[in-house]
Amino acid sequence: MTKTQRQHRIGELLEREVISTAAQIVARLQSEGISATQATVTRDLQELGTIKVRDEHGARRIVTATASKVTHAPLDHLRRMMGEWVVSVESSGNLVVVRTPPGCAHVVASALDRSALEGVLGSVAGDDTILVIAHEKRGGTSLAADFRVLSGLEESKTSTNKES
Repeated sequence: MTKTQRQHRIGELLEREVISTAAQIVARLQSEGISATQATVTRDLQELGTIKVRDEHGARRIVTATASKVTHAPLDHLRRMMGEWVVSVESSGNLVVVRTPPGCAHVVASALDRSALEGVLGSVAGDDTILVIAHEKRGGTSLAADFRVLSGLEESKTSTNKES
């Protein structure tokens, strides 16, 4: 494993788990078959620009100082971006294709990535198209339906049922 790969994995661990020491990271990496010393992990944490903070539950944890990983952007921000820029949403298998006007895909993809929406593995943005990969358990059809609702392209089933 390269240094970049190890640091990426450490960043993922810090996003998903409450970790307060380099020793905990070493143990977690070892459980995944990744060999690293505590000194190496400490240097990685320095290079990643991490700090120790107390989270909303009072627990001490290591987080990346350059980005707020403890809380994610609110869903309302994603709804505003999608409502303004998304013109169509289609799916196939666990893939979702989101179309925007030229030059706008990166704005929507950034909002999507920062929202940490459940069931989204990742996205790739071009000029006017975003490819979103859904987790197999979530499926592209379900995710695309949620995107259409967030974009205002169709009403949610719950609001339709309330009106009936």
